[in-house]
Amino acid sequence: MRTTIADFLVSRIAQIDCEHVFGVPGDFNLQLMDQIQRCSKIDFIGCCNELNAAYAADGYARLNGISVLLTTYGVGDLGAISGVAGAAAEQVPLVCISGAPPLHIMQQGTPLHHTLGDGNYNNVMNCFSQVCSDYACLTPDNAAFEIDRLLTNCYHNKKPVYIQIPSDISHITIDAESSHLELGNESNAEQLSSAISALTCLWQDSHKPAILADMHAERLGYDKLLLDFAEATSTSYATLTTGKAVLPEQHPLFIGVYQGSYSAPESRDLIEESDFLITTSPRLIEANSGHFTDRLPNESIINLQTNAISIRGVTYYAVNPCELLTHFLESVQEDAKTNQKQYSPNQEIQTPPIPEHACLTQTRLWPRIAHFIAPNDVVIAESGTSSLGLGGQKLPSGVTYINSNIWGAIGFTLPAVLGTCLAAPKRRHLLFIGDGSFQLTMQELSTLLHQDQKPIIFIINNFGYTIERFIHGINASYNDIKNWDYSALPSIFSSSDQYISFRVQTEGQLEQAITTIKSSNKLSLVELQLDALDAPESLKKFGSATAEFDYGHNIPNQYTSEDTSHSSI
Repeated sequence: MRTTIADFLVSRIAQIDCEHVFGVPGDFNLQLMDQIQRCSKIDFIGCCNELNAAYAADGYARLNGISVLLTTYGVGDLGAISGVAGAAAEQVPLVCISGAPPLHIMQQGTPLHHTLGDGNYNNVMNCFSQVCSDYACLTPDNAAFEIDRLLTNCYHNKKPVYIQIPSDISHITIDAESSHLELGNESNAEQLSSAISALTCLWQDSHKPAILADMHAERLGYDKLLLDFAEATSTSYATLTTGKAVLPEQHPLFIGVYQGSYSAPESRDLIEESDFLITTSPRLIEANSGHFTDRLPNESIINLQTNAISIRGVTYYAVNPCELLTHFLESVQEDAKTNQKQYSPNQEIQTPPIPEHACLTQTRLWPRIAHFIAPNDVVIAESGTSSLGLGGQKLPSGVTYINSNIWGAIGFTLPAVLGTCLAAPKRRHLLFIGDGSFQLTMQELSTLLHQDQKPIIFIINNFGYTIERFIHGINASYNDIKNWDYSALPSIFSSSDQYISFRVQTEGQLEQAITTIKSSNKLSLVELQLDALDAPESLKKFGSATAEFDYGHNIPNQYTSEDTSHSSI
């Protein structure tokens, strides 16, 4: 098949079900952008800057399975790279496409703008090589091969890839494969059989089975199979904080969040005393392991990897975890039939009423928010107060929970909700973001309105960087930020018929806002004003432990009970 390089790339993007491309126009990618816009199956979503575009693409990929980011060389690429690194840390498949200078310019080493002016065209590629699983600069000779190779790599490895397209070759015609891009990943039959046999033997000898789920289960699409196995065998499960809501939290088999010594006793006992523990490639950092106090029973672990299975330290390569779980479930289901039960969600605990004029507090806020969240919502929680506040709440079934616990870049979630809204337009999207985080990327509020998206945005306005206050500098000025009139910001970008906004200081005002939002079909922005030193208990505990971990045992005490009397409202 004869086609242009750009048209071949665009056709492949459409085949992997990416209906949107996020990015920013630049002089090296404009012709490529014309060719993208000629495809009726793909819409280009222009963002306010490249970093925000990367965050939006990340959010899109978490619901769609893969996404595409388009930048221009050098200045655009490096503007986006922190977001691309975040996708790498969080195992998000992101295809990064850079409109590069003309191929002959790059080959000759001629200095240009958007570069360091030294004729070196390897340095940007070298930067992306550190955060992408693979990369290439396209030429007419390698384009067809490299496009298919990199898209397949991105899809299977759940990590970003980086593709440079020189500006003078996107319209060049090449011979390219006309068949559909094959993304199948079947297991090696012999390795699969051996893994099932080993798994069956370990299962038959086990008395304390358990599951510890992390984000990998959702990224690779076997979360439902894990739940089927748990229900068929009455196996209890826990999640890491980085895998929150990967498996249903309002389920009798859910035993809570495992976080090392920070765990509830029943969660810790379930995981650490298990003799048959299914894990999903957890990456234990200080934030999800109770500052490395985890004690997993390594001799009993069955670890599901991207394309391999490790059973008690023995690795079986070329084994697809979905295939393994499907076959294993079939083998144990007959024996498990007598144990099968019909499960229903745990009964919701009602919080007592409180006078409507009472000031909003963290203690009351998060249980009320958990009650507002509905089954199948998409919940996006910013690192810090929002994620720690929601972390202790059991979310309804079908909720997709998105945050960035590993990379932890503040400001990620506002652009990310642009991506999630476009990826799943029929679902309700709720964003919880702190005031400091919001100020980093708030420009994308204009894009949300421009694209007529209607998320519900809760801004936790506690007048600065609260999580940093509880780590270090409880009253330090560097943890203060300028207070904005957040509820008025949508009016800068749009007419009032596109949004509703609220400033909430009391319980009664929160109830009024929630009632109005439920009957509205507009973008909703709710500014929640809380005391500067009012924080979830889990945040206070995390802050203290982090301060000791980061700075050692001998630092001055930064936080005392007297400090909580301070208020910035």
